[in-house]
Amino acid sequence: MSPETSRPTTIPSAQVATTTTREEPWTAPVEPPLTVIEPQRGWALPNIRELWRYRELLYFLALRDIKIRYKQTVLGVGWAFAQPLLTMGVFAIFLGRMAGVGQGVEHYPLFVFAGMVAWTFFGNTINTAATSIVANERLITKIYFPRLIIPLSTIGVALFDLILASGLLAVMAVGYGVWPGWSLVALPLVVLMLAVAAAGVGIFLAALIVDQRDFKYVLNFGIQLWMFATPSLYLPPETFSDSARWWLPLNPAYGLVLAFRQATLGESIDLYAWGVSSTVAVVIAWGGVLYFRRVERGFADTI
Repeated sequence: MSPETSRPTTIPSAQVATTTTREEPWTAPVEPPLTVIEPQRGWALPNIRELWRYRELLYFLALRDIKIRYKQTVLGVGWAFAQPLLTMGVFAIFLGRMAGVGQGVEHYPLFVFAGMVAWTFFGNTINTAATSIVANERLITKIYFPRLIIPLSTIGVALFDLILASGLLAVMAVGYGVWPGWSLVALPLVVLMLAVAAAGVGIFLAALIVDQRDFKYVLNFGIQLWMFATPSLYLPPETFSDSARWWLPLNPAYGLVLAFRQATLGESIDLYAWGVSSTVAVVIAWGGVLYFRRVERGFADTI
């Protein structure tokens, strides 16, 4: 290699590219907005918009409860038929035949079974909703969501049982030669008011049991007493005097169970009993939700 080719090449300083950095003006970092979550004070109404935002959680909690109810069971969904059927058998034998209560009532077993289908939905909703907060202790103490979602989700289990038992009721009605009439159109509204009444009682008890656990142990006994205090389950309305028919619908289960039977068996609905019991159901639900909202801020600490 010649010396000329090995000589280092020099670049004139005029051709050297010079780079300059321009400093950006200093700006303070942008802080994210501060969100403060505070509990409601006083007697607050439920936030419907917030409940709607958590509707998927409501659905999955209801689906979870249905799966848990029938998981690893011998009869499976047969339990939805067993409870009203067995109760119907007891009433039909001891009240219908031995006590003579069923005299003058056509198809007394069907009469009782139709009422028991509605009552089973009502009683199971109260029972599961009342113990739902305590049963979901870990969920409540770890994450935030509207606590009202938990007792409301328990309606799904009772509604699933109601649909199954209603299928058996339809088969029995056809077997007895009983066909539904136009009153069947009102059945969805009757079931809705049954759910409102049961959920109202269950929501109130759910908040009460968090602080007073002894109510949990008298719950089943209280529901049984309420069943016998609802004579529309096993007695026709004609049994009672006119004055009794005026005040009996103050028991919401009386008018709603009666309306359920009349709607499913093709009878004319007693509008007075249905209207009074529905009004009482709405009042109970309103009071139960207000009490629940007032005390729910202490659930995580008390439970």
